[in-house]
Amino acid sequence: MTGGAFLGYLILMVAVSAFRMLRSLRAAPWPLATGSASLGLGLALKGAGAACWVQGDAGLAVALGCWGAGWLVVALFALADAAARCREYRRIRAILLRYGYSNRILEPLASSRCQRDAALLAARETGHGGRARAYFASLGYRWYHILPDRVVRNPFIFLRPGFLRASFLPGKKGRG
Repeated sequence: MTGGAFLGYLILMVAVSAFRMLRSLRAAPWPLATGSASLGLGLALKGAGAACWVQGDAGLAVALGCWGAGWLVVALFALADAAARCREYRRIRAILLRYGYSNRILEPLASSRCQRDAALLAARETGHGGRARAYFASLGYRWYHILPDRVVRNPFIFLRPGFLRASFLPGKKGRG
């Protein structure tokens, strides 16, 4: 491969990667924003804790370090949720391409803003964006409905394994 061909290939790969990253951002904007902000805050708190440790203030250093570790855990969960939403976007897009539009495809995704965002992007890319928006609007969902319906009903549901499984392992439930 010549130098010019390699450079062209490299530019193409960078463009494809940028396009995929933009698509991921559009498929899961809330989890990515939450994860990025939590990661920044967690690292800043850990850095402040390290600075306090060097200055000899061990109590404050431990407190800041623990607080920073908590935010890093939040970042981990938010970024895992973003990855799940991107995977779900690809799954819904494939279903819409294969079978066409049906409200039954979107119905299980309606109760969560993150899932609605992924489904709307998949519907937009397959030519069904208007129908999907109208379906979610007919269910009463607006732009300000951010928290999942189950979390609004019970804020402690984050601690249940079933909620975590449904959040991070999207797809059809197995029979059995």
